Amino acid sequence: MTKHYTAKYTKIESGYMGQLVEWPEVITEGKNLEDCRKSLKDALHEMLLAYEQTGQELPASADLFEPVAVETDSVR
Repeated sequence: MTKHYTAKYTKIESGYMGQLVEWPEVITEGKNLEDCRKSLKDALHEMLLAYEQTGQELPASADLFEPVAVETDSVR
């Protein structure tokens, strides 16, 4: 079974911070975006194992996210 989660990456002084939107406890940092992605996948894997071992239910992964555009020229 494949579950999909949404990753959010934020540029920080030391590189990038990555966090899962649906599972905010899964958060990592990396010196570049690729390093952060790898760390986030590793952290997710470890969290999945921990939840499985303790019998906890996994967070839902069926949310839909999409960008929303808005014109800001008239906003003051």
